[in-house]
Amino acid sequence: MAQFELLMPKMGESITEATILKWLKKEGDTIALDEAVLEIATDKVDSEVPSPVAGVLTKVMFKENDVVAVGTPLAILETDAQVASSSPTVAPAASPAPSPVVSSAPTVVAETPMVSQGDRFYSPLVLNIAKTEGISMSVLETIPGTGSEGRLTKKDILAFVANKGNVIATSTQITQSPAPAAVAPVSPAPISLNGREELIEMDRMRKMIADNMVKAKSIAPHVTSFVEADVTNVFRWREKVKGSFEKKYNTKLTFTPIFMEAIVKAIKDFPMINISVQGDKIIKKNYINLGMAAALPSGNLIVPVIHDADFLNLPGLAAKVNDLANRARANKLKPEEIQGGTYTLTNVGSFGNWMGTPIIPQPQVAILAVGAIIKKPAVIETPEGDVIAIRHKMFLSHSYDHRVVDGALGGMFVRRVADYLEQWDMNRES
Repeated sequence: MAQFELLMPKMGESITEATILKWLKKEGDTIALDEAVLEIATDKVDSEVPSPVAGVLTKVMFKENDVVAVGTPLAILETDAQVASSSPTVAPAASPAPSPVVSSAPTVVAETPMVSQGDRFYSPLVLNIAKTEGISMSVLETIPGTGSEGRLTKKDILAFVANKGNVIATSTQITQSPAPAAVAPVSPAPISLNGREELIEMDRMRKMIADNMVKAKSIAPHVTSFVEADVTNVFRWREKVKGSFEKKYNTKLTFTPIFMEAIVKAIKDFPMINISVQGDKIIKKNYINLGMAAALPSGNLIVPVIHDADFLNLPGLAAKVNDLANRARANKLKPEEIQGGTYTLTNVGSFGNWMGTPIIPQPQVAILAVGAIIKKPAVIETPEGDVIAIRHKMFLSHSYDHRVVDGALGGMFVRRVADYLEQWDMNRES
């Protein structure tokens, strides 16, 4: 039998490491082809790692909560699978030779790690956070680590950043202080609660959401324009065709793909809404990747992305929306399915809200929130004169980055989306 190394997979272009959340298998277990062996997490998504070979799990290399670099062996399996041609060759010998080790990913040449004077290892992610937050190496040395052998994890440094206003150890302070001894960091003051308060620790995803929202608001000056759309035709058409649509295409017809179709048309009319900003340069996207905010059972939100949405018809959009929403709730999204969005739709109406002021996900420059569809009396113009009728109305809230999207463009875009919905063809086939 051959030995097979299960490696930490690459989860995206900017991802250099991941955290082991849970081992789904233990040493001695039999693993089927493509069966999930463990769950891992990055700062973007949680994912399962399947085995590309069938075999027996003989050795687990890391513990749960360990942070592991991409390309590092996670486990070893004994397998009868054929060795790929690129695998190491076992030299012939008279005496028994050790089993060949087969890698589950191309060989990764690791970048030389930056090591402190005390020989403490810091991952590229931790060093990048330290650089961004202006934390010197001398201060980094003082932060307690909860990882393997006292290693500093992403969670440790983010906790330090969140509380660094209460920490007095910085390299500048140490230099200016007359005291000869190094100043040790002061632990944050304990949180005092009374009998009617409860302390709740943010979960990992909530911490990421909080960090991303603060960055988004600090980067982009937000402006929001509102339009009330008469979606009576859309409402009635969907009620008429949703049964035959599901039977014909084997997928449910919700309002979301209908809204997305209108957004795609409006983006084609106003392509400068489909951009990003890099320094003082504008990057215009000649493709449309639509993000859709989805609520998770935990109460958190995630934004899966429909890539090349402009090449999909309504049934194609419906199938994608349902598939991504279902797998988001089951924590089955792939890393690439939450990356690369160029414009985002969020449905605040699903929570019974009429309107909202959504925060733009970076590096996009706009996001559209759709509110609840409400029956309202409205004035309708007819050849015989104005009449009052019951109509289905909905607010559209369009937040945009005022660095590059002015009120005229932001307002005209959301108005055009409303126009496409109001002009919906009631005789359209499903």
